[in-house]
Amino acid sequence: MILETQDPPTPLEALRTRLATIIAIPVTPFRADGAVDWDHHTALIRRLVGHGVDAVTPNGNTGEFYTLTEAETRRSVESAVAAVDGAAVVMAGVGLDVESAVLAARHAREAGAGALMVHQPVHPYRSAEGWIEYHRNIADAVPELGVVLYVRDPRIGGAQIRALGEHSPNVIGVKYAVPDPVRFAGVARDAGLRRFVWIAGLAELSAPGYWAVGATGFTSGLVNVAPGLSTALLRALRGGDYRKAMAVWESARAFEELRAADASADNVSVVKEALAHLGLCGRAVRPPSRVLPPDLRERIAELVEQWRREGWL
Repeated sequence: MILETQDPPTPLEALRTRLATIIAIPVTPFRADGAVDWDHHTALIRRLVGHGVDAVTPNGNTGEFYTLTEAETRRSVESAVAAVDGAAVVMAGVGLDVESAVLAARHAREAGAGALMVHQPVHPYRSAEGWIEYHRNIADAVPELGVVLYVRDPRIGGAQIRALGEHSPNVIGVKYAVPDPVRFAGVARDAGLRRFVWIAGLAELSAPGYWAVGATGFTSGLVNVAPGLSTALLRALRGGDYRKAMAVWESARAFEELRAADASADNVSVVKEALAHLGLCGRAVRPPSRVLPPDLRERIAELVEQWRREGWL
């Protein structure tokens, strides 16, 4: 009898499987003089990997991508690659104009990153065709790297994502951050539920709802602070235990609602304040973010101490 054997997964297929997880978005610590604190950057990423995190995105929004210089974004990728030391996928954030994004993508490839996360284009006038062309130019410049799209625009539907994927096979995933799980369910199915890895892009609070309709991973800034909480949520969702998932969700809720308040004005500041309370980095952020006022700092300290008691740290 002849036994059929399956071909081994291609590198991009294997990468897509690896990205069905928590995508940690590390902060970029700053010193008192405003420069990046690279020692703490390394230590924070090593802490994530030590707690079992399998994917990190230097130069994400929680990393204050839009405040960093070109030299800082490049060093951020290099620092992350060195810190994970092969134990996790580095998915470098790139964006801005096409030429800058392509140069950053090529640098990420040379630095040893395994994937890219392309920030949503910030140009005020975006057509669907232009959106496809923007991402096609970046993806085609680095065919060896897996590319994950960051979709925050509800005008981008499954048809555009599918068309891009048909042209650029290294586009393997979507970080979906439109706050509408019903729309997400339709977009994922129109684009190809199994063609892409679908990542809930609004962190822990969105994860259970998006997971129920097709997501297999979620992004997290909270994981910088309480990796045990984020990984417990991942385990519950993978096991289909929504009762447990929602119990963990409740533990994350107050912290994440502080991050989301006022159109996410303090999104990064809340994370850095919690890390500062733990002595893991300074609380400094760059404008247009702010250092939190005393009342919010006290509230975050209370939440962190509650997590300490619950064993999430």
